[in-house]
Amino acid sequence: MSASDGGGLGDLSLMDLFRTEVEGQINTMTESLLALEQDPKTADRLEALMRAAHSIKGAARMVGVEPVIRVSHVMEDCFVAAQKQQLSLGSGAIDVLFQAIDLIGRLGKVKEGAAEEDGQVPENQVSSMVESLSAILKGEPVQEIPAPVAADSAAEKRAVEQAAKKAQAKRKRSQPELVAEDVEPDHIGASANSHESTAKSRVIRVSSDRMDKILGLAGEAMVESRWVRPYFDSMTRLKQQAHHAALGLDNLRERLEGYKTDTRTLSLLNDVHRSIAACRQLLSDRLSELANFNYRTSDLTERLHNEVISSRMRPFSDGVEGLQRMVRDLARSLGKEARLEISGLHTLVDRDVLEKIKTPLNHLLRNAVDHGIELPEEREGSGKSRQGIIHVEAYHRAGMLSICVQDDGRGIDIEQLRGKVVSKGLATEEMASRLSEAELLEFMFLPGFSTRDTITEISGRGVGMDVVQDVVREVRGVLSASTNFGKGTKIHMQLPLTLSVIRALLIEVSDEYYAVPLVRVDRILRVPKDQIEALEDRQYITFDNQHIGLVSASQIFTDKQAQIPREDLCIVVVSDRHARYGVVVDRFLGERELAVRVLDPRLGKIKDISAAAFMDDGTPVLIIDVDDMVRSIDKLITGAQLHKVQYDGASAHVKKQKILVVDDSITVREVERKLLQASGYDVDVAVDGMDGWNAVRSNSYALVITDVDMPRMDGIELVRLIKQDHSLKKVPVMIVSYKDRDEDRRRGLDAGADYYLTKGSFHDDSLREAVIDLIGST
Repeated sequence: MSASDGGGLGDLSLMDLFRTEVEGQINTMTESLLALEQDPKTADRLEALMRAAHSIKGAARMVGVEPVIRVSHVMEDCFVAAQKQQLSLGSGAIDVLFQAIDLIGRLGKVKEGAAEEDGQVPENQVSSMVESLSAILKGEPVQEIPAPVAADSAAEKRAVEQAAKKAQAKRKRSQPELVAEDVEPDHIGASANSHESTAKSRVIRVSSDRMDKILGLAGEAMVESRWVRPYFDSMTRLKQQAHHAALGLDNLRERLEGYKTDTRTLSLLNDVHRSIAACRQLLSDRLSELANFNYRTSDLTERLHNEVISSRMRPFSDGVEGLQRMVRDLARSLGKEARLEISGLHTLVDRDVLEKIKTPLNHLLRNAVDHGIELPEEREGSGKSRQGIIHVEAYHRAGMLSICVQDDGRGIDIEQLRGKVVSKGLATEEMASRLSEAELLEFMFLPGFSTRDTITEISGRGVGMDVVQDVVREVRGVLSASTNFGKGTKIHMQLPLTLSVIRALLIEVSDEYYAVPLVRVDRILRVPKDQIEALEDRQYITFDNQHIGLVSASQIFTDKQAQIPREDLCIVVVSDRHARYGVVVDRFLGERELAVRVLDPRLGKIKDISAAAFMDDGTPVLIIDVDDMVRSIDKLITGAQLHKVQYDGASAHVKKQKILVVDDSITVREVERKLLQASGYDVDVAVDGMDGWNAVRSNSYALVITDVDMPRMDGIELVRLIKQDHSLKKVPVMIVSYKDRDEDRRRGLDAGADYYLTKGSFHDDSLREAVIDLIGST
């Protein structure tokens, strides 16, 4: 074949074609060998292996890569002999064939004639491989093969890069009009004719940044096209007004007919009537044209947007290449037998999502082989087959991509896991005993957590599962696990189909619009305000027998204490691995599909925000980073800065007297707080004297009620500090204590207390009456 037969790609492009073909044929051979190992009598697999080896040999001859010719020739002979049933390819022979495939892969990456130090595979490795393959062909014992040179060695990379640069330079010199570096074949065949056919089917190499910009512009075009609709509606209203004006003019003319009206007036009236009729006709015509234009532009921009998104989609098979081989080799290194089955290979996935899930999938499969699949003898003792099965399935459901990794191994001993959680100090025995199976399995995703006591090259360091969790969260996904002890474990990843478009819940907070990714929304609730309860001065609701703490979205995003102008509260329930909160928003705006716009990296990480988007009318909306928001809520709580949810109504404008209750007993605090609130007072609480002293200096109180015996600072010391402070000494202080001796009473009153009430004689009326005596009723 001459250099000009390559579809105009030039002489040196043949090496690029060769490398591409080797890569494709290697994938075919790997898949077929794995299938052949399971069923040695599969004739079609042997046929595919023979053809792949023959194609590689033919392509290697065309570019003059002699080592590949030698190895692939003997491999082809092996497959032909197996087809004729002259030899049987056992596990040992398949091991050698896999190593031969790896060797061909490395040989295809370096330029023929390169020096050994520049990445060329040593001749002794090629000779050893040919000898081992020949031994298989003769039915002799498999020989030991020297360890191969690392495929990613720096020298080899340099050789590949240098060859690529030279090829690119020559293509530019020889064919400046083609810009060959910007095209690549869709598929490479083994024959000369395939070069001509593939030259007609090329794809343009576009960087991911350029694709993101194109997608952004397509999204903007779709949003802009929807701006026509409001103008159409306005013109429709104008047409209706013109119609009413015409009717009014007709009524006026009828009225004037009963009076003596000069000819000039009637003529002017008729002129106006004709003008209005012409306007109505013009409006009708233009409205029809505008409706047509609106339909065409909306349809065109939507199709453009969908096509750009589709161009980012790749089949799931692109992300799982080599995983079956990896599982097989890893299992053999551990003395196990395992097979990976994959379903949903044609399921379409965003290329960015596909790229990001490769590492999590690798971790999950390695974990399944090492932790889940038992040794063959152990499996036989349990009534299972010697070979373990790991199944990966990808499918679309409810607008999301689901990927399940399930094995039929030993499963997870929940009680053993419970013990690990306690031993690592992650929970007390009492708390761990109440945790459900799903809650316990969540601990596996924590950094540094491992169920293994010993460290191996594969596991035992507590890394892997936390990496999976981090990546899944990074792409706005959800990870869950389930297990059946003795039967296997299942890991479920729920991911967005694309990172460029999300389904989100739109909310309004302080007159601004925000979007919460639906995958991170646990529930949305409308709750009457009388169902809000409080404990330790923190508000919560009870839903499905769970207490959910409430947080105002206004405080998170605007640092303001917003008034909620409605009887029912709109609550978005969100969570992470550690906490669950109900975020109170002004109102729900419904669900939308939004084209994600990446924020300018010069802005850095914006607190609680991950990206932005545009609504249908062009209004910008910020997309919430739920994990970051939960962390912000935690900081507000730990810093004692969390505001209460307030209501905008008549009761909100009534000035209530504020009382501080200081007691180290949560029971006493809650009883006193509820009693005083029921009497119309606004109540804050403090857990000890020091907490109370900090509170009384930071806020204005009409009354302080305190216990005596408390940690850090007792009540007597608190009373003294308040009465000695020039700005606080006029604040009345009541002591409520179990100590009912006269000397205790005298001690409290001497310190400056205005009232001393004993808990032994405590009842609702006595406390209420004492408060009224000191500060009056509400």
